[in-house]
Order: sequence, then structure tokens, then C-alpha cells
Amino acid sequence: MATLKQIRQRIKTAKNIQQITKAMKLVAAARLKKATDRVLEARPYAEKLKELMGSLAKAGELPPHPLMQKRDVKKAIVILVTSERGLAGGYNTTIIRKASDFLKEVEFDVEFVTVGKKGFQFFSKRNRTIRRSVTMPSAGATLENAVEVTKVTLQAFESGEVDAIFVCYSKFYSAIRQVPQLVQLLPIEAPVADEKDSSMGSEIAFEPNAEGVLNALLPRYFQTLVWQSLLEGTASEFGARMTAMTSATDNAGKMIQSLTLKANRERQAGITTEILEVVGGAEALKG
Repeated sequence: MATLKQIRQRIKTAKNIQQITKAMKLVAAARLKKATDRVLEARPYAEKLKELMGSLAKAGELPPHPLMQKRDVKKAIVILVTSERGLAGGYNTTIIRKASDFLKEVEFDVEFVTVGKKGFQFFSKRNRTIRRSVTMPSAGATLENAVEVTKVTLQAFESGEVDAIFVCYSKFYSAIRQVPQLVQLLPIEAPVADEKDSSMGSEIAFEPNAEGVLNALLPRYFQTLVWQSLLEGTASEFGARMTAMTSATDNAGKMIQSLTLKANRERQAGITTEILEVVGGAEALKG
């Protein structure tokens, strides 16, 4: 049974841990606000690019483009978006599980471009090929990270080294809800015109030509999808970490209360024992 001194030491340790988790919760909450704003600002841009792709399809059949060319998949790259640090609940676990399930389902070779240390550590220890490992700053993914990932993966696809590009990340819904996603980015699906909207149709004119427009638009569209995935992952990480640290802080508080109650009981029991010993000694002297 723990002594009063040991219980008090455990209370001290729990209070120190509570201070750390509370500080981490506050930092994560502040970063989550910024990350959420960035996600919400970026989503409309990605949607508008998607609408623009649909508008191009209304102008008639588009010329073939390497980024839309489908081929038999013999090797693919998965862009894996995890965090640099732990203490984020099940955030990294769910993403890694999603990627691991994908590896079991496919019959082609898969290489990884990892964004975040946790994904790199997991798959490198399992002898998976890591084409590039990208490190993020503590405040979250940057546009430079997205540009680096885009350059590496786009070059591999255009050179024919790989036949498809996927991204595995966590889509952000709220601080308590993040859902792992694994979607194909390349080859880009040929845009389909929305039959309900016939406002632009054949009025679209390509300058200098359709091929030139696609050469400028498709790489930008791909980079936007990569950037959006990194932003979603960053917001998901901070949301998961804030939730985990809130839970840890609350649990530490409950533990402190329980240990304090236990310490008080031990102290009272000790006092009672001392009183009984004094009374017993006095009675013995009288006798």
C-alpha cells in the first residue's frame, strides 16, 4: 500500500503533467483557429477551379493531355500526410491504418512521399520505399511544402516512373471529427459538363488554344489539390491534439482529486493511530 509520502509525490507529478497538457491544449487551440481559417479560405478556390474544369468541357471535346492520360497502373505514389509530433490522439493511427489497408488491396507497387515524421517513421521501419520525406514546421504545412510535393510527384508521373498519384490525409470537419481519406489525384479525371448549367457552353474560346490552357491549368489544379490536402491535415492534427489534451487535462484533474482524497484519508488514519497510541500509553501509565 502506498505511503502518504508516495501519494503526495504522485499528486505533484499529476499536477506537473496537467500544467503541460493544459499549455499544449491552449497552443493547439490557437493554431487550430488559424488552420481552420486557412482551410475555409482555400476550399472555395479549389471548388472554383473544379467548376472551371467543368466549364471547359462544355466547349467541346478537349485535346488529350498527359495529366489526364490513363494507363495500366504498375507503380503508384501515395502522398501520406501525418504530423511531425505525437500527442494527437488517434490522428496518425487512423491515417496510417487507411494507407496500410490500401496496400493490402492493390496489386501494384507503391512508393510514399511522406509529409510529417510519423508516417515516415512507420513505413520506413517496414521497409517501404520512401521517395521523399517532407518536414513541416510546428505551426503546420506551408505552401513551400505543397510545391515540393507537387514537383516530386508531378515529375515522377510525367516521366512515366509511376502511373498514378494518390493522397492519404485526414479531412477536417471539426475539432472532434476528422475523417481519413485516400483519393486519386493523377491522372486527373476528364472534366464533365454540368447538363443543368448551359450558360457558357460553346461561347468559351481558348487563347491561345485549348492545349495551352490545359498546360497552364492542370498542373495548377493538381498543386491546389495537394495544398488543400495539407491544409486539411494540419487543421485535423491541431483539432485532434486539442481534443486529446483537453481530455488529458480533465483526467489529470480527476486523478489529482482522487489522490488528494486518498492522501487526506491516509493522513487522518495516521493521526488517529497516533492518538490511539498516546491514549494507550496514558492508560498503561495509569495502570
